[in-house]
Amino acid sequence: MTNKVYNVGFIGVGNIAPQYIRGLALFPEAVKATACADIDMDRARAFAEANGLQAMTVEELLISPDIDIVLNLTIPAAHAEVSLTAIAAGKHVYMEKPLAINKADGAKVVAAAKAAGVRVGCAPDTFLGGGIQTAIKLIDDGAIGTPIAATAFMLGHGPEPWHPNPFFYYLPGGGPMLDMGPYYLTALVALVGPITQVAGMSGAGVKQRTAGHETIAGQNIPIEVNTHFSGSLRFANGAIGTTIMSFDTWAHHLPRIEVHGTDGSLSIPDPNRFDGEVQLWTPEKREWVDMPLTHR
Repeated sequence: MTNKVYNVGFIGVGNIAPQYIRGLALFPEAVKATACADIDMDRARAFAEANGLQAMTVEELLISPDIDIVLNLTIPAAHAEVSLTAIAAGKHVYMEKPLAINKADGAKVVAAAKAAGVRVGCAPDTFLGGGIQTAIKLIDDGAIGTPIAATAFMLGHGPEPWHPNPFFYYLPGGGPMLDMGPYYLTALVALVGPITQVAGMSGAGVKQRTAGHETIAGQNIPIEVNTHFSGSLRFANGAIGTTIMSFDTWAHHLPRIEVHGTDGSLSIPDPNRFDGEVQLWTPEKREWVDMPLTHR
């Protein structure tokens, strides 16, 4: 890519879209939000008016020569189809996680982008934030010796109490592993390295939930995916990882992410955020010490 400013077109303007408007505005020298589309044209028009964009149909956005990058913010089950269509139209694509709801479709997206000579990217990007980057530097500098174990825990009771459209979280492509798991697994790979072996179990605690947002309060939400996942990981360097991703727990005292090495341990902040507190424990100090962020 050159130093030109790339025009970005949104496909899907749901709950996460305003966050991307704010994020794109931080880099005016590189990207500019210019248009949006949605299967609900009234919603697209309202979002366009609120953010100074041009409302289009999906078809109009894809054929527009003024759109360089498609920002795919559709529901997970539509990610691969929308991305493949955008790639076929010659657009670069960035999407919310997951890349696809299965490995085969994800591979198709990557292969199509390579064949078309365009770029494809996928959230999360939070591993680039100051908290995790500081932890990576500490590990690379030998602060905990050789990593031998890592843990990652995301436990809650799901988004239905507050989300205005929580139904897709419990359809194929949803659930805690594909919704929140990418933040934690991306962080673990960035911190410890590639994962070569996995094992796990999963289940669903209940078959139905109740929406809590004022616009849909009381509506039943059928559960079509598992909502509690427990996993074991083996990293290429031999380290062992333990993960739990759950929408079935009310409360817990488990840490977000920790990495343990031969010479110490690191406590790492929420990988759903760019910042947070990094703490180091060593045999010399024998207590958790706050570490200054080396990256911003």
